[in-house]
Amino acid sequence: MDTSPHRVSDVMTRAVVAVGRKALFKDIVERMEKWKVSALPVLEGDGRVIGVVSEADLLPKEEFRDSDPDRFTQLRRLPDLAKAGAVRAEELMSTPAVTVHGDAALPEAARIMALRHVKRLPVVNAEGVLEGVVSRGDLLKVFLRPDNDLADEIRRDIIDVLFPAPVEPVHIIVSDGVATLTGRVADAARIPLAARLVRGVEGVVGVDCRIAAAGSDAG
Repeated sequence: MDTSPHRVSDVMTRAVVAVGRKALFKDIVERMEKWKVSALPVLEGDGRVIGVVSEADLLPKEEFRDSDPDRFTQLRRLPDLAKAGAVRAEELMSTPAVTVHGDAALPEAARIMALRHVKRLPVVNAEGVLEGVVSRGDLLKVFLRPDNDLADEIRRDIIDVLFPAPVEPVHIIVSDGVATLTGRVADAARIPLAARLVRGVEGVVGVDCRIAAAGSDAG
């Protein structure tokens, strides 16, 4: 049964805007503005990701531009003060970069984004070379899958495998991403498993499992 989730490589953006470690502050801001992105991977000459420079890395320059922080603030916010005086990507970037591999499952990428509080992840290969970028918006693309495609996958990869010889066919209707399953089956123990597997199909937003055991009074 092939119920493996879609991978980061299926939804990532392959045309990536990046900068080298010597890129200047103004050049970084201009690229972010031009390409409407909030962060840029910083690359070595061979394309290996060595860090990420984000809007958060750039803001200290504006925050401390006209301020005269007291000694306590200076000690507490030494990293921000250092970035306020930085002019090149290698001084501004956050390192090591938070990255993900292209064969990672989408839930894994989502967890990384949530835990590390980032909106975009560079996608790298085993050598750390940049292959693309995946954003929060990219992860949501799976919910644009047509209902018919979802129904076909549920039928092929789950229902036909779990219930190869039902008393009567299990019917599947997907509407706006919500999968409704109806019918009667001989093996009632598999009904909760079916509901769980359907819920795990990428693009399904909800499951209404009305499958009943053959011979039961449930309708």
